Amino acid sequence: MKFETNAENPDEICSGEEAVSQFHRALGMLTGKWKGEILWLLGQGKHRFGELRRAIPGVTQHMLTLQLRDLEADGLVKRTVFPEIPPRVEYEITPSALALRPVFEELFKWSQEHGFPNARPEISSAGKQNKQPSPPRRSPL
Repeated sequence: MKFETNAENPDEICSGEEAVSQFHRALGMLTGKWKGEILWLLGQGKHRFGELRRAIPGVTQHMLTLQLRDLEADGLVKRTVFPEIPPRVEYEITPSALALRPVFEELFKWSQEHGFPNARPEISSAGKQNKQPSPPRRSPL
């Protein structure tokens, strides 16, 4: 299995340092206190800011704004502003983020197989914390 490939020529192996650097850049785009939840919800469909805020218990308006801006800047989330009064803004996942679906599915499967406990309470699509862990769900996106 190849872990280090050159983007210009996939058959060419990159140096270990370059591969580690690429890995950290990619991981940095996905890590953040609420990015997993945001990507999970947007993987299910378009959402407005208020819907996302209600669906993620504990997230502040400020932090949600920062995380959405990061995801948008990294090309993983698309923000659409509708010219209405009052303004309406919708967020959706991009094809670039959808391309990560197999990665998330494998990571989800790996965590299930190795018995990692839930670090945070499960989040329902209605935005309420579940007291009991819900049955396994499909991976984000």
